[in-house]
Amino acid sequence: MPLVVLCGRPGSGRSRRAAELREALRGAGRAAHVVSEAEGGRAALRAEVERLLSRRDVVIVDAGNEVRSIRYELYCAARQAGTPSCLLLCAGGRDGPELPPFEAPDPRNRWDRPLFAVCGEEPLPLGAIRAALFESAAPAPHRATRSQPLQSCGFLHSLDRRTQDVLDAVVAAQRDGALPGEVIRVPGVAEGLVLSRPVSVAELSRLRRQFISYTKMQPSDENLPQLASMFVQYLSRSIQ
Repeated sequence: MPLVVLCGRPGSGRSRRAAELREALRGAGRAAHVVSEAEGGRAALRAEVERLLSRRDVVIVDAGNEVRSIRYELYCAARQAGTPSCLLLCAGGRDGPELPPFEAPDPRNRWDRPLFAVCGEEPLPLGAIRAALFESAAPAPHRATRSQPLQSCGFLHSLDRRTQDVLDAVVAAQRDGALPGEVIRVPGVAEGLVLSRPVSVAELSRLRRQFISYTKMQPSDENLPQLASMFVQYLSRSIQ
């Protein structure tokens, strides 16, 4: 059954909202599972969500999901499972230089809609959330890939080229002596990549294949300018 992704800064009340949703969305013959950030990081979180997605139960992801690449992965997982999804933004909370940068959802992005937002003690828009989850048609897996073959070919070519450019930049930086903790700059990407440890070409290639696998589920020309940035963010979260 459907997927609800929560996002918000620390202190925004995200976990409280996840508990409210669990109580409100479970029912006769239907459980509601809350998946929180756990040991193993991003990959473990994604794997647990994929394991729980089914035609019966509701999966609620209570994690920061502060960068768009994470939300995109979860959106793709729901689409592949053929189940509706929605995003709940818990506004407010705290910010600071010691915290990861928060990329606010943008409803123009497919993976950020339908988007609902709550702040403070506002009641959850349960009616609208239930309609999005239980009254919406489940998307067909890979429908966009089948219905837009010409667009998909161009998209996949750009996906392959831009992720390879990122990988080449990281490999070159490490070869030139970049140390863990230093910022690696990738041409055309505003944010830098900071690695906590040396990363082999084999591991980078494996992460690139994983990113391509998720991203090609939903090819769209509107995502082209963000591909390199999304891959940099994916590497930043996956390499721990």
